[in-house]
Amino acid sequence: MKTTVDIPDSALEEVIRHTHAKTKREAIVIAIDDFNRRKRLERLAEQLGSFESVMPLEELLRLREAE
Repeated sequence: MKTTVDIPDSALEEVIRHTHAKTKREAIVIAIDDFNRRKRLERLAEQLGSFESVMPLEELLRLREAE
C-alpha cells in the first residue's frame, strides 16, 4: 500500500540506526512489525494473567543440577 507520510528526520534516522536497515522503507517496515509484535505480546500477557505459583529460577536450577 502506498502512503505518503511526513516523518521527522531525526525519528527516521534513529529508526534506521537501531534497525540497521538499508532503506527508509525497510526501517519503517521493521518498526511497524516490531510495534505490532509487542502489542500482540502485551495482549497475550493480559490474557494469561500472572503466574505467582511458578517455581522460582533458583529452585529450577537446583532441580536441574540434582538430575
